[in-house]
Formats: sequence, structure tokens, C-alpha cells
Amino acid sequence: MSDSPAPLADPHLVFDPVVTDGPRDIVILGSTGSIGTQAIDLVLRNPRRFRVTALSAAGGRVALLAEQARQLRVRTVAVAREDVVPALREALKGQYGSEPLPEILAGPDAATQLAGSDCHTVLNGITGSIGLAPTLAALEAGRTLALANKESLIVGGPLVKALAKPGQIIPVDSEHAALFQALAAGTRADVRKLVVTASGGPFRGRTKADLANVTREDALAHPTWAMGPVITVNSATLVNKGLEVIEAHLLYDIPFEHIEVVVHPQSYVHSMVEFTDGSTLAQATPPDMRGPIAIGLGWPERVPDAAPAFDWTKASSWEFFPLDTDAFPSVGLARHVGKLAGTAPAVFNAANEECVDAFLNGALPFNGIMETVTKVVAEHGDPGSAAPGTSLTVADVLEAETRARARARELTAKATAEARA
Repeated sequence: MSDSPAPLADPHLVFDPVVTDGPRDIVILGSTGSIGTQAIDLVLRNPRRFRVTALSAAGGRVALLAEQARQLRVRTVAVAREDVVPALREALKGQYGSEPLPEILAGPDAATQLAGSDCHTVLNGITGSIGLAPTLAALEAGRTLALANKESLIVGGPLVKALAKPGQIIPVDSEHAALFQALAAGTRADVRKLVVTASGGPFRGRTKADLANVTREDALAHPTWAMGPVITVNSATLVNKGLEVIEAHLLYDIPFEHIEVVVHPQSYVHSMVEFTDGSTLAQATPPDMRGPIAIGLGWPERVPDAAPAFDWTKASSWEFFPLDTDAFPSVGLARHVGKLAGTAPAVFNAANEECVDAFLNGALPFNGIMETVTKVVAEHGDPGSAAPGTSLTVADVLEAETRARARARELTAKATAEARA
């Protein structure tokens, strides 16, 4: 593994494009989502370390966005939905009163525009592959990228790797922030294996047959983490873990055969690195995303009291189980598309997003999510490139996603019609 390319995320390297004696300027993309709101909580508790200059959101929660803008006194606010601009302006007036309002950007490219604006760090907390363009814009502009939007790396891996400079990406996923920290304990040649932990979601221990009739409410009842509906369903199917395996491969340039998934229900150990001498280093904290966010925003410094620590005066049990690949085939399928590279990961991700949406709307059973995604991936086939993914373009990704989404909708409609017949 020591002869592989340099990893995208390397804790030994610090990419610091801006030298300043004051707070570090931050742009938060996806500010009204789970990652964004927790990042803002961290910033408000550490005003001497961080200053938010701009916020972006989809546009579904304009009152919250306006409140965030006023709390942080940002220069710019962006929304993807142009139709909510009047409501946003009114909400901002309610927050700011007679004071000047921040600049408002609107449209599908607004977050991308912010990602390239003047700041030190861009936190990409957008959900879904729409985060790809902002990721590329932040890297091209020379910003440190705190990456919570795993989909942009997965669907556009070669594009991201072509732009990212050593140390420019700091992962914000709890698993990858854990690997990032554990890897600091040794050299790359010392690494034998990455071990990515999974809570197992709400259906740990159930067979594939047991999962046939689970409901939307069942899937959204995650035992450990409070997240958005798409990510929560992805955790229930373990698609999220499959995406994280691909992400680990791309971030650290570790071969897929050296990346293992293990089920850890307590979610205390966020991931582990096994070294060649037999030692395994685990990064552990109580489940709280503010810790990984603090690593993303503050590295190489740590933010005191970013998240709660363990109370070692209380007894606790930490369990680990092998992954049930029959009940949860998503991780194996993710490895497959990751090895295919090219547009295959984009097809996998896009088809899954469509199927999750169908499931949440009652148009697809739970097991139908992975069954449909598997069919879409199989129809896509091998990219047919001698060096998969090396000539990937944004247009390739968008075209593959469009086809995958359309095909997933067709298969879902067909399954629905057959079920009603």
C-alpha cells in the first residue's frame, strides 16, 4: 500500500491558504440541515476561533436561515430555490429591522458561487450529489474543504482528486474523521487495514425476510443518531456504510480489500486503523457530530469542549459484530461499483436517492430499495475503460445520474403496478 498515490485526506499535512491572527472565516453550505445547525452551534460557542461569512440552504426553512444570518452577521445568504427569495427577504427584515440586510443569492448555482468566495474554510454540509459542483468550486478556489457531503467525492472521485491539493480536504463524516485522527499515529506504510464501524441501524439482527414489511416509521427510528430522512434510511439499508467504504478508498487510497465494515451498536468507536505490527487504534467519543465538525473546521487545532466526553465512572459495554451481507447487500454492491469506478458510483448513488424517495412516499417496499438499485447498476454495467474514471467529466456524471434516476423511477412504477394487479 505504500506505493499508492498520496491520500486526499492526510492528518500529517495542513493546507492553510490564509494566515490570519483573527477568527477563521467559514462558509457553511447546507446551514439549515443537521450538519449546518450543529456547525453553527459550535461557531457561536467559539467566536474567537470562527467567523461565518456566508450561508447557503435549499430554501425550505427560510425563517431558520434568516435567524442564522442575524445571529452570525453574515455578508451573504444563498438559497437554491429562487421562488422563496421574497419570503426570505421578509424574514431577514424581521430579524434585522432597520439594519442593512445581507446580500441574497438565489438559484441552483448559488451554493457553488459561495463555495468559491473569499474565506478560509468551506463546510460542505449539503445532502446528495448536488454537492459536487460546490466541492469542486471550493477546491479550485484554494479553500480548505471540510467535507460532510460524501456524495460529491463518491460520484466525482477523479474530478475531486484532480483538483485537491495535499491536506486540502478534511473529512467531517464521523467515520472518516475517526480514520483521519487514527492515521496520524503512524506512517502510510504502517497501515494494514481500515475498519469502518456501523451502528447496524434500526434493523440490526433482522433477516432479509424480517425486513420485507418494515414501515417508513420503522426505518426513520434510528437508535443512535438524529439525522435527515434520506441519511437515516441510508443507515437503515446500510447504503450509507457502502458509500463510506467508497469514500474511505478515495480519501486514503487504501484498496477495497483492506477496508472492512464491522457492526458496533453503541456507536462509541467511530472507526479503527489496524497497523502492520498488530496494533489497532480506535477513535471513540459518545455519538455527537460536533466533534467531527470541530475537526473539519479547526484542524490542526482541537476545539476544547466541542462535544461531550465519556463519563468513565459509569459502566458501559462495547460490542462488535460481523456484517450480515445477506440482509444488507448494499455494502458489497458499493464495493463493486467502487471498483468499477467511472460513472458507476454515480449510478449507484442516484438510483438509491430515487428509491429512498419512493420508499418514503410509500411507492416502494424497504427491500425494494436495494433490489431496484441492484438492477439499475447491473444494467449500467462496466464503464469499459482501461483506466476507469480517469477521463470522467461533470457532464458524464450528470448524464449517468439522469439515466439512473429515470430507470429507477421506471422500475419503481413497474413494481407498483404489479403489486396492485
